[in-house]
Amino acid sequence: MDLILLEKVQNVGDLGDLVKVKAGFGRNYLVPQGKAVPATKDNLAQFETRRAELEAAAKDKLGKAEARKAGLEDVVVQLTANASEEGNLYGSIGPREVASAVTALGHEVNKSEVIMGEGPIRTVGEFDVVVQLHADVETTVKVVVSPE
Repeated sequence: MDLILLEKVQNVGDLGDLVKVKAGFGRNYLVPQGKAVPATKDNLAQFETRRAELEAAAKDKLGKAEARKAGLEDVVVQLTANASEEGNLYGSIGPREVASAVTALGHEVNKSEVIMGEGPIRTVGEFDVVVQLHADVETTVKVVVSPE
């Protein structure tokens, strides 16, 4: 499936790129999210007329993400969870819990922006969690899990 990207998509392409992606990815994610449009002659002409507007919007998004990153630089999130004496949690701490704890500290973070590459936290201790605010902007937040 050929698409024209309306914004930068990580591991796919940049604004204005004509990309070939699998049909399901394009139809179920990129097009409904407004990140791309089908590559037809009409859409290509319409994109070229809106190019400056889309580039300005992308630059604005990047600036806002950089500002949010500056606010998250030294954030430490304290979480308590029910744990065994060995330090294993009864349950786990996932992206939703981390995002809500960071938001409670006054920094707006969505669950989808929290990247936990090694899976949810299942033990007591200190962990570095990646928060991806934009395709080009990411920062780490220190999460300290202590037993109840």
